[in-house]
Amino acid sequence: MFKLLRRSLAVLFTAGAMIAVPVIAMADGVDPATVNESKDPGTSFTVTKTVSTPVIPPKPDIVLVVDATGSMGGPINNVKTEMGNIIATVQASQPEAQFAVVSYRDEGDGASVYTKHTDLTASTVTAQAAVNAIFAGGGGDEPEAQLNALWKIGSGGNDIAFRTGSSRIVVWFGDAPGHDPSLGHTEADATASLTGVGAQVIAISVGANRLDLTGQATRITNATGGNFQSGIPADGLSAAILAGLSNLPAEVTANTTCDPGLSVSFNPALPQTVMSGTDLVLEETVTVDASATQGATLTCTTTFLVNGNEVGDAFVQTVNVTVNDITPPTVSCGPGVNPDGVTPGGWKNAGFFQMVAADNLPGVMVTITDNVTGTTFGPYDPGTYFKLTQAPGSTPGVVPFEGAVAWHFTFPGDATLTATDAAGNTATATCSVPPKK
Repeated sequence: MFKLLRRSLAVLFTAGAMIAVPVIAMADGVDPATVNESKDPGTSFTVTKTVSTPVIPPKPDIVLVVDATGSMGGPINNVKTEMGNIIATVQASQPEAQFAVVSYRDEGDGASVYTKHTDLTASTVTAQAAVNAIFAGGGGDEPEAQLNALWKIGSGGNDIAFRTGSSRIVVWFGDAPGHDPSLGHTEADATASLTGVGAQVIAISVGANRLDLTGQATRITNATGGNFQSGIPADGLSAAILAGLSNLPAEVTANTTCDPGLSVSFNPALPQTVMSGTDLVLEETVTVDASATQGATLTCTTTFLVNGNEVGDAFVQTVNVTVNDITPPTVSCGPGVNPDGVTPGGWKNAGFFQMVAADNLPGVMVTITDNVTGTTFGPYDPGTYFKLTQAPGSTPGVVPFEGAVAWHFTFPGDATLTATDAAGNTATATCSVPPKK
């Protein structure tokens, strides 16, 4: 009956009414989770990111605060019947969920004015037994002792052992307003105690809206970032609990670490708050610094948090940017050696050269082109020694040479050396020799 379809509906609260609105189902997490790009230094690009928040906040510590006075028999029985389904539904969405159960009556009801039936537990058996132990009774006059109960479970009374890093949620339901003060604790005290542990309060007024008769429930839920429902029938209480749990504000923040030379920013800027179970769409701008190391692959990792809590691997995104090599190589037609490895001198020994080339990254190669016909030979490794003979009217050609000189080129004109690096950047130099005698 109370199966909560993951991201299948959103519940909007009006004055006492719940309206189910269908929304597009998406998995919790960030999409896309991985971005791989190649970009030039000094540039940026934008990626549209969708952070799909969980229907129920992560690692929830849920405290049921139950009005156990005489008029609450029907609602309490409804929760007893459906408690197993409530726990199963919540833990299907958030397996780390734990539940605590407390009840309150009125100031004249002795020890039962406040009872902790169980501290936080992940056990369905324990939580069910705690709810089963609650029976409607007492109450006296209409105002009850809820402010005392709310104070005790927060930082004022410290009666609940909330876990580190948990989402603290208080589900408070009843059918009557509260004494103020209650056993010495005012509404302001109760609110401060709840905010002291970061609790969000879901208040549910069963039957006629008496719980909020003096505005207590509205003020407390507003102050804690929770939600309020009124006019809930006894047999609809469990459904209202699940609806309340799936409609809490979810504040999205992010922790980002980037390699030097890479940075990211989000528009709108974080933090942003959406309703749990809905999507936050962000424009992520990734900037490659002008001084970023060319040829390197740089990474930014962003962990998106919900209500300050990590939500799992699905909320971690990685941006990988390979920084393009935009620096051209250097090249020159350097002086060469003769076959004996000696640098020749004089015009008779002219025409011995070296293909001199270098780059900021490995992978540069050199080609040689006859300037008259455009005929190209190569590629060759930088440092290659060669002889170039200029023979006007000849057909360009190359043959192996001897000794330290690898090649002999015969061109009708001068030659152009072109160095090309692994990224395709080029540079050129001219080799000029006297015509063949």
